[in-house]
Amino acid sequence: MQQYRIATVVGSLRKTSLNGRLADAVERLAPAHFSFERLRVDDLPLYNQDDDATPAASVVRMKSAVRAAQGLLFVTPEYNRSIPGVLKNALDHGSRPYADSAWAGLPAAILGTSPSAIGTALAQQHLRTILACLDVPVLCLPEAYIQAQQALFDDDGNIGAGSRPFFITWMSHYVAWIEAHAG
Repeated sequence: MQQYRIATVVGSLRKTSLNGRLADAVERLAPAHFSFERLRVDDLPLYNQDDDATPAASVVRMKSAVRAAQGLLFVTPEYNRSIPGVLKNALDHGSRPYADSAWAGLPAAILGTSPSAIGTALAQQHLRTILACLDVPVLCLPEAYIQAQQALFDDDGNIGAGSRPFFITWMSHYVAWIEAHAG
């Protein structure tokens, strides 16, 4: 069976991030032929086109990890009704210089959680727009705008019993999406 390496991008830098916890818990639901690598984005300099010819080592490292992947998983909070700056910065670095995008063609999915009743719906919509421009095909359904409630995770950090059926279904769609679209 083919192995699939997935680059996970979490749009939060906070050590106790709900979205970091969500990424960890969802990844545990994947089949054995899927492995996940969390991309480090906290040390990327602010994108500056003047640096395209001589990118920082952290940028080279991130782009190399993206290019080694067969798929992407974005797990993002919502800041001010959009994506966090750290995520936008990583997307910009990975897509530059022009015609040298590490993201292009890699199938992806988006998740996110927030205490808000609409979860991260607006951030996810903005991220979909950006990813379309970067030629990243994104899983459309099932959408996952998750309200972070106490029972979202169990005591071991796994998806809680009430949400588990939804996330198992979501993961089966994600696996099928990656298998169908990975190059």
